[in-house]
Amino acid sequence: MNCIWHSKNLVNVLLLSTIISAVVLYARENGVVGKTLKNGSGCTCHNAAISENVIVSISGPDTLAAGQTATYTLTIEGGPLNAGGTNIAASEGDLLPISSDLRKESNELTHVLPKSPISGTVTFQFNYTAPLTTGQQTIFANGNSVNLNGANTGDQWNFASNKTITVIQPTSINDEIQISLFELFQNYPNPFNPTTKINWRSSVSGRQVLKVYDVIGNEVTTLLDKEIEAGYHSIDFNANELPGGVYLYRIQVENFIETKKMILLR
Repeated sequence: MNCIWHSKNLVNVLLLSTIISAVVLYARENGVVGKTLKNGSGCTCHNAAISENVIVSISGPDTLAAGQTATYTLTIEGGPLNAGGTNIAASEGDLLPISSDLRKESNELTHVLPKSPISGTVTFQFNYTAPLTTGQQTIFANGNSVNLNGANTGDQWNFASNKTITVIQPTSINDEIQISLFELFQNYPNPFNPTTKINWRSSVSGRQVLKVYDVIGNEVTTLLDKEIEAGYHSIDFNANELPGGVYLYRIQVENFIETKKMILLR
């Protein structure tokens, strides 16, 4: 009788342990913060050791004016990569998700769910606003490459090389006005097929014109040409009838013009 009682208790303990492990694993699917080189030891919940098979990189401007916002892209390659996740932090300044694949917690960013790769890579785009003081700032990140087998067995991860950003004073009053009044963000996703989203922020109302050009400067389409209110704006671009390649999108707001590049994959 005693043995039966102990056996039942042992089964219950094992069952409870399994449930707790599953809950912990599930809870981590929506990402965690505090795991970058700024303040943590990395994605050790997936694997105790760093894997050189996983390459994590941060791309974006190396220089920003104080208070300026720019778009950065984190890319994960290698490892099993059935899906990927990340944690992004900054020494100073503000991080902001561009789309719903990232969420903000404790002024850091992390994935909402493990993200599926496109053409062998997982990318996350985000905005970084430089602090008002000049000097060097750092964006820290890690990336995990998981196999989605329901456990951490076989998962891999690595830190990104730190992204150093030099924050300078605006070179003129006009530069300072442009930084505070307007910002065009990188389209997302990029590369894309066949739809992508273009976002921009304007602190003034007025006529705003958004056009798409091919790589040699021929106009492809006009996405916007009208008076709109100040605020954060977004528009979808469907390139279903266009061939793959590099395209440019340009926005003009009064005397301010900014152009960015996007890539259509076929």
